[in-house]
Amino acid sequence: MKLNREEVQHIARLARLGVDEADLEKFSMQLSDILENFEILQQIDTSGVPPTSHPVAVSNVMRDDQVAPSFAPEDILANAPQEEEGCFRVRAVLE
Repeated sequence: MKLNREEVQHIARLARLGVDEADLEKFSMQLSDILENFEILQQIDTSGVPPTSHPVAVSNVMRDDQVAPSFAPEDILANAPQEEEGCFRVRAVLE
């Protein structure tokens, strides 16, 4: 599919890109080549190919959650500059 100058200008305007006259011809050729490659790919029979989200098999590398004892609140609050009712006390950020 060959794009003309007006179509490239329209695409650039939609994408809010400023394109000067020197680049219009170059972008016209590049975008046309990309569209021609997509036309070639559309001719391939993919009816027997199952849809995938990744080209290779992906497995989760995260471990299962494990219950473990937590720190005592007193130990956590020991380093707090200010503590109030078992919580960190900080200055108000919003009025």
